Amino acid sequence: MMLVGSVVQAADSKAPDALAFKMKTLQGKEVDLASYKGKVVLVVNVASKCGLTPQYEQLQAMHKKYAKDGLAIVGVPCNQFGKQEPGSADEITSFCKQNYGVEFDLLEKVDVNGDAACPLYKYLTSLDTQPKGKGKIDWNFEKFLIDRSGKVVARFEPRAKPDAPEIIKQIEAELAKK
Repeated sequence: MMLVGSVVQAADSKAPDALAFKMKTLQGKEVDLASYKGKVVLVVNVASKCGLTPQYEQLQAMHKKYAKDGLAIVGVPCNQFGKQEPGSADEITSFCKQNYGVEFDLLEKVDVNGDAACPLYKYLTSLDTQPKGKGKIDWNFEKFLIDRSGKVVARFEPRAKPDAPEIIKQIEAELAKK
């Protein structure tokens, strides 16, 4: 994914750091992450050819169950881990819809580690967010939970299933905060 600048202050200058970025959707449309302010956001780096790809099913089920309560799931395709997301934007969109019925937001493919990592991921990985802590993304399907105010409140390792009790408990607790 191409980021539209490094750290771009959102139109609302009070936007929290995690939402102070502009990125592009998988279809190439610019999106100001500040538009998620007021929602609980689960950001996940995703891939179509990974052993963890079936997590799309759980992510979509969570989207269906919790979107009305204010949960926004944001998938961020990445090809850095075993070249497991080689597809074009159209191929990724088609794969996600045909195989998992994905309706949640998908952003354009980006790097999440290294010098070429997009600024959002440089920011997310710089935080000492529990239970995982700070540092590089280990693999596809690492998850960051952002509260309604834009603060990153949790980071979960790739193998943690999106619907694992500890993740659902934290999401539900954040959704309960209006």
